[in-house]
This record gives sequence, C-alpha cells and structure tokens, in this order.
Amino acid sequence: MPKRIDHEKRRKQIAEAAWRVILERGMEGATVRNIAEEAELSLGALRHYFSTQDELLVYAMKLVKEKAAARINEIALQDLPPKEKILNILLEIVPTDDETRAEMEVWFAFTAYFRHKETVYDAQHDGIFIAMRKLIDYLDQFHLLQNHLDKEIETEKLYALIDGLALHAMLEPERVNKKRIERVLIQHLHSICADE
Repeated sequence: MPKRIDHEKRRKQIAEAAWRVILERGMEGATVRNIAEEAELSLGALRHYFSTQDELLVYAMKLVKEKAAARINEIALQDLPPKEKILNILLEIVPTDDETRAEMEVWFAFTAYFRHKETVYDAQHDGIFIAMRKLIDYLDQFHLLQNHLDKEIETEKLYALIDGLALHAMLEPERVNKKRIERVLIQHLHSICADE
C-alpha cells in the first residue's frame, strides 16, 4: 500500500527549510534549489507544492505570522488582569528568545524582499498596528487608559516602540534582552495608564 503524504505538513516542512536557509544565507540564498536541498527534496518534488519561489516565500511568511498569532491568542484567552495580559502579549510580539529572534529575522527579511512587489506586499500585512490599536482600546475599555490621551497617537507610539524594540532585540540581543524589554514595556504602560 502506498505511503500517504500529509501535504500540509510537507508544505510546512518546506517553509521551515526556507526559514533556515534565510537565517544562514539571507534572502539572496533563498533560492528554490537551496530550499529544496535543505528540505531534502528534489526540485520537482518542491515544485509540486509551490510552483514559484514567491509562492513558497509568501507561504513561509504567512506561517511565521500564524505561529506568533497562535501564541498571542493563547495569552489573550488566559484569565489575567488586563495590564498583565497586555504586557504578556507585548512580550510575545517582541523577540525575547532564540526562536522568536529567528522568526523576527526571517520576518524582516521577508518584509524587505516583498516591499517592492506590489502584488504581494501590503503595509498592514503583519497585523501589528491593528493589534496595537486593539490593546489601546482594551486598556480604554477597562478604564485603565489616562483620559486625556489621544488613542490614535498612543497606538502609533506603541507601534513604534514595539517595532523599535523588536529590531534592537534582533540586532543587539545581549543589550536589549528580555529583562530590559520587560522594564521598558512596564514603564511605558505605567506612563499611559491611569493610577489604580
């Protein structure tokens, strides 16, 4: 009896091989040939799952986003005080360990690669800005946000803070480590939240 292949599992394995190639060789090295070799597949077998390099890279990018979203959703469902929940979500968005730093490096590489491909790139594709807006709204809903603050501006500030921390955590992980990131985020939340 022929062996059954789980095609979605195989697509994920290929995407993960693409991540490893990008981490080792950058986007220049993320050729279909190199990815096939890393995934231990022939070029023909890889093309059975992805007909073009861009199709493969878009799928791999989507998978990074889905992994992060699953971790964030898990935190969102926990029964935690609102500020603690928000802090934990923010700590999940900013890379604080080897796995999330690798995901962030791959994400930045994808973003730079697809930026000029209008058919693929969408500035809102990462969902981070929308997530920041939801977190500010969540604070407001629980009457934790200071009354005089402009929610749109606070969303932009939080978005910029998260992106900046993410970039520096990826480039300087010894200096911008989890402890420092947590201190910065706690201080920022304290600066925008009403006294309890």
